Amino acid sequence: MAGTKQEIRVVALFPDPAVRKLLEEAGAKTVDCDLMDPEAVAKLEWAPNVVYMVGMKFGTSENPTITWAVNAMIPAYVGRKFVGSRIVAFSTACVYPLVPVKGPHSLESDPLMPLGEYSNSCVARERVLEHFSRTKGTKMVQERLSYSVDLRYGVLVDIATQIRNGEAVDLTMGYANVIWQGDVNAMTLRLLEKATSPALAVNLSGPKVISIREAALGLARRMKCEVKLTGKEADTALLIDCSKMVELVGEPEMPLEKMLDWVADWVSRGGKLLGKPTHFQTRDGKY
Repeated sequence: MAGTKQEIRVVALFPDPAVRKLLEEAGAKTVDCDLMDPEAVAKLEWAPNVVYMVGMKFGTSENPTITWAVNAMIPAYVGRKFVGSRIVAFSTACVYPLVPVKGPHSLESDPLMPLGEYSNSCVARERVLEHFSRTKGTKMVQERLSYSVDLRYGVLVDIATQIRNGEAVDLTMGYANVIWQGDVNAMTLRLLEKATSPALAVNLSGPKVISIREAALGLARRMKCEVKLTGKEADTALLIDCSKMVELVGEPEMPLEKMLDWVADWVSRGGKLLGKPTHFQTRDGKY
């Protein structure tokens, strides 16, 4: 749509053929690759710009070894292959500890003190990629994303689904940062221009903290449903300061009210969901 002639290659195993078909129809070239195989990664065609989205989260508690393998080994294969590329690597706000709701919220310069196997493996992913940025001069951004929202997944979808199913919404993790997935996509591509060596860390989400209570009430009102609330907001939550993001690429375009409108309508009408809850309520790091 931008009118460029750049080739876009998507590298994955493509377990869902429908996804592959959609990507190819959109003009992308799809490439099969077992990223756990270092020889297969080494044979990939080099690219000047790389968006690294590989990660394992769900089921971490049951199988921590595959989580560590995916999150800590593959970055080494990719870092070795794509020396000299500009890389934006998806990370997570889970590398930070819970912080006081009243602030200050986590900054990129804060020590990484995560809870649980998943979050620690994400620190490993960052550190391995950063090693190649420092030793090989590869320009890189570590994008610490906090809760993107689509019609099919995200914190707001989790809450709306609970409301629709008559389940209670737990308020203990009472606040969160959320951002529309389309804004994430746009900002990710723009961050390629900001890549540096050593790697630059950037918190990415909505700069305004949302209240889970207010979000639940707003969704219920739009869905014309009653909402059951349980628990009391804790004094701490997983919250990030997005000042650097705003400085580098501006604020997200999608307002919270429109996200609430769209998600409430989609879930009410039985729109397709991915079935991957965020587990944003988790406070012990066990995903």
